[in-house]
Amino acid sequence: MGTTRTRARARESAGASARVVDVAVLGAGIVGCLTAREITRRRPGASVLLLDRDLVGGGASLRSAGLHTPRGATPAVREMTRFSQRFYTELHRDHPALPLHPVGMRVVAASSDEPRLRSDYLAEAGLAGTGELPGGVRLPDGLSAWAVRGSHYADVAGVARALAAELRTVAEVREAVRVEAVADGCDGVALRLGTGEELTAGRVVLAPGPWLTAAAWRPLLAPLGARVKKVAALHVNRRPEPGDPAVVFEREDAFLLPLPERGHWLFSYTCQEWDPDPDRPPDGLTGHDLHEAREVLRRYAPAMADDCTSGRVFCDAYSGTGEPVVRALGGGRVVFAGAANGSGYRLAPAIAARAADLMEFERS
Repeated sequence: MGTTRTRARARESAGASARVVDVAVLGAGIVGCLTAREITRRRPGASVLLLDRDLVGGGASLRSAGLHTPRGATPAVREMTRFSQRFYTELHRDHPALPLHPVGMRVVAASSDEPRLRSDYLAEAGLAGTGELPGGVRLPDGLSAWAVRGSHYADVAGVARALAAELRTVAEVREAVRVEAVADGCDGVALRLGTGEELTAGRVVLAPGPWLTAAAWRPLLAPLGARVKKVAALHVNRRPEPGDPAVVFEREDAFLLPLPERGHWLFSYTCQEWDPDPDRPPDGLTGHDLHEAREVLRRYAPAMADDCTSGRVFCDAYSGTGEPVVRALGGGRVVFAGAANGSGYRLAPAIAARAADLMEFERS
């Protein structure tokens, strides 16, 4: 990272009034917060700046279901999931007050899918056959249910805020500060902020969530081929019973999640509406959203489908490969971290570690 000589050159180039920092992390969702945390732990004493256009934990993190499942559809995602599984276990052990909630899980799929399930789910998941489903959920003919260990869900925004509060002792955290320009130069990465301030960073991590096409970094990210997708989930107006498990419907890529602290269930399904503008999010659920989601839910829980009258709508970034993107851009001083295909919370610890790996810290 920045040596004394490099920082001096950057200060001279930027002018007397411009600030110089070692690392700027742009985006303070769960990925950005964990990345900043990882960098400060690897390089104590480095000047780290965490910026967000909104409050910490806003955007996709605020509306995420926060479900962590010990699975991955590719070897790379399984490796990242295993890393994240260890990370969250240790984080909850060290910070028991964080809003991380263990939850049982049932996976519903065709009986013939068992070999694939045993490949996708980690050994830690302890995949085991069972017919136990929560009340109101039925098992259609030809399908089976498996029990899974090691799952949890989180208030993702709450976790991000707690991480940022801890970060404030070793880094600078700024909220409601938009980045207007990012320019990789010979002495560092020049940033122009919406407040009028200009600064230079030795390294930059872009963790913008669904804001892939923001003018400041659109040219940098265009070659990645990542896209934004609408995400919609329904709130099922039915109180979960103690011990109710989450239920994953493999064929539909959908799940039911009990949220006892909110007094309802969440039904997340796969919405296929692409390229919305995250600066102009949809004004709530549409009749089409309700119809699509209810049609899926009626196959498994008809009564619950009738209890869906509200929900949450937001956007997220998708890579198109099924694997997150963590990649150095341009001259290597800027790293993109994200496009996790709806699994940003689940894979955030592994994404953060890989982003920190790409920082290529120099020693004085």
